[in-house]
Amino acid sequence: MLRKLLLVQLFLFIGLCVMAQVPSFSKDQASQVKVENLTDDQIRRFVSEMKKNNMSMDDIDTYAQQKGVPDTEVIKLKERIQLLGLDKELSRKQRQDSKEEDQLGTRKIDTPLESLNTDEKVSGDIRKRANRVFGSELFSNRNLTFEPNLRMPTPPNYRLAADDEVLIDVYGYSEVQHRLKVTPDGFIRIPNLGPVYVSGLTIEEARIRVTKQLSSIYGGIKNGNTSVQLTLGTIRSIRVLMIGEIEKPGSYTIPSLASVANALYVSGGPNENGSFRSIQVIRNGQSVATFDLYDFLANGDLSNNIILQDQDIVKVNPYKTRVELSGEVKRPAIFEAKDNETLQQIIDYAGGYTDNSFKNNIRAYRINNKERELVNIPYDQVASFKMKSGDQFFIDSILNRFSNRVAITGAVFHPGNYALESGMTIADLIKRADGVKEQAALARGLIRRYKEDFTPILINFNVQDVLTGKTTVPLLKEDSVIIYSKLELKEAYEVRIGGQVNTPGYFPYADSMHLEDLILLAGGLKYAASVNRVEVSRRIRNNTYDPKDSTKSIIEQFDINADLSSNPQIKSFTLQPFDEVLVRRAPSYSTQANVQITGEVVYPGDYTIVNRSERISDLVKRTGGLRPEAYPEGAVLIRKTYVNEADSALMANKLEVFYNKLQDSTDINKVKTAVGRYEQLLGIKLDQIMKAPGSKYDLLLEEGDVIKVPKLLQTVQLYGEVYFPKKVRFDKKYRFRDYITGAGGFTSQALKRRSYIIYANGEVKNTRKVFFFNSYPKVRPGSEIYVPTKKEHRGLTGGGSYWPGQWFGICSINYCYHIEYC
Repeated sequence: MLRKLLLVQLFLFIGLCVMAQVPSFSKDQASQVKVENLTDDQIRRFVSEMKKNNMSMDDIDTYAQQKGVPDTEVIKLKERIQLLGLDKELSRKQRQDSKEEDQLGTRKIDTPLESLNTDEKVSGDIRKRANRVFGSELFSNRNLTFEPNLRMPTPPNYRLAADDEVLIDVYGYSEVQHRLKVTPDGFIRIPNLGPVYVSGLTIEEARIRVTKQLSSIYGGIKNGNTSVQLTLGTIRSIRVLMIGEIEKPGSYTIPSLASVANALYVSGGPNENGSFRSIQVIRNGQSVATFDLYDFLANGDLSNNIILQDQDIVKVNPYKTRVELSGEVKRPAIFEAKDNETLQQIIDYAGGYTDNSFKNNIRAYRINNKERELVNIPYDQVASFKMKSGDQFFIDSILNRFSNRVAITGAVFHPGNYALESGMTIADLIKRADGVKEQAALARGLIRRYKEDFTPILINFNVQDVLTGKTTVPLLKEDSVIIYSKLELKEAYEVRIGGQVNTPGYFPYADSMHLEDLILLAGGLKYAASVNRVEVSRRIRNNTYDPKDSTKSIIEQFDINADLSSNPQIKSFTLQPFDEVLVRRAPSYSTQANVQITGEVVYPGDYTIVNRSERISDLVKRTGGLRPEAYPEGAVLIRKTYVNEADSALMANKLEVFYNKLQDSTDINKVKTAVGRYEQLLGIKLDQIMKAPGSKYDLLLEEGDVIKVPKLLQTVQLYGEVYFPKKVRFDKKYRFRDYITGAGGFTSQALKRRSYIIYANGEVKNTRKVFFFNSYPKVRPGSEIYVPTKKEHRGLTGGGSYWPGQWFGICSINYCYHIEYC
């Protein structure tokens, strides 16, 4: 019964863990997460959990900050995800979500119109068409302004009214200036003269009246010694009413010099139903002018752009006829047409045809009383064709083909397209192209021709017969003649040189090329080159097959002169295409190999290896020997990784097998990092080397070796599971357990049987098992003692509070603490 109860509780835990999207855990537990202890499978489960929760790579930082995961572990987690290539899945998921969001939240361009409601289709189509109406860009361009020019001369028909400012300048025998404002009653009050009525007068009329009044004060005006000039100063503001099919109808206050175009720009211009060609100016109940914006856009004519007066009404009428031009016209758009205008006038408004237009026939789409219909308009009817509102005219382009083109390419001096003339032959075309080149293949040429159904065919001809007139081949429209080069019809001839030359590689082959010529092309010989036994390998090509002949190549060896002068013995030998030359290194040549020795020797520093058999003991003797305070047992040798063939032979294959045995990417990276180090420590026993030079401990020196001889070491370092890891003074009377006792002893988590020592020279010794007791290694000066930790085991009945994901390994990876439990 108890066992059944435990099983029920177990299944409940599993169900809760699977159903929970993000199981809860404390920040203290999250802060202990170690990414390097997680397996690749755990990382994959974590990414799968992120995809279920619609999380991306950017969400990891926010989630980790909320849960208290250290930033360093978050960085490691991202690196693990990228190392396994799982970041692409998260990016792909994110892109897919954004695509779905676009489809659900916004209407994309390629959404079928049938899937939209009718109101949206109609309103979108109206806005689109309104923006395409010819002239609408005039009112939507923010860089364009229609403010009235207040610095221009006063128009002759401008009449003064209240709030206008009048400038009176009296000059001559009398000098005086007045700046007067017209009162609401229509008067200007001149000092020392009194009021003068000027309302409703033009500037010239007001000047005559003011001059007459001033003549009573200034006598010089009558005899011409004094003159009077009257100009308009600050102008008044007027109010006009904008009504009809306009973007922003209403009453506007504008300067009195404003015209119809100024008022239209301020009010936003005609709306989608407004006319650009029927804009009325109503004054005192009468229509005084009709403004046509197309006269200004097409001809620059502003004669009907009259100056507005106070209380004028500008009415934009609805359009009557609009047609659309598309295709090969200079300004495709929707145009408004008047009743008496024809299609040709609309094309003129569009700037005319483009250079590629097909004018013989214009296609029109028209709406009749019941349905749509197509109308063909010949070129001679365009000037008289009457349009209906809604007509759509399409001007097609000419065909992208030529009526008299032939082409020639390849080994001619001037390849390209030429005009086909009556009776023209291939010989004539070659003559137009200035003849064939010297390397032309004269045995065969090709013509690429099209049949009547435009399917291609190839026709061959003899180029030599054509040039001599033996054969005559007539040309047709769109024929393409190809004259091939001999150099293009064969494999590129090359020769290769390698070894001890300055610029080894492939070089173009040339006839009568000698061995010394190729060495010159390669920049000459290197200092280490051997002039003896220069080897040439040559391909074998026989026209007949002999199964008994197993020869693969021909090998020749020659001796050359160091100055590359001709050698009579090989003067008759010339290279052939695809020959390969190898210049070997001189057997006696070698470069200096240096080693370094530092520390407690008499003369430390860099030394050059004298001979191939020089050993460590020989180097120490050259330095003057060891100092009295030297500690030879702690000497180490640092050697380059895989410096010679013996080190690197078969290593690549062995490492590949070893990598395949590892399951976790973290372990593989650690091993690759260790193997890829440029230098590694090599433990030596310098004390025994100096006692017995030439013994097995006395290694041969290699280039780049570094030997370090330390002083006598007097301490021992303890690490790992001891209560107080520290550095302890070395005492030859102390044993391993004595040093452990000096550090507080083993902790409860110490794995005693795996304890080991690393000596000063890099040598490592482990604890051994003798019967049932641990035999610890001997401690020497400079030793480092390591006590590892026991591997912690947890189970279903183990103590402590654990979250369910540690037992079953099916929850989010963020809650895993140890590699073997999740």
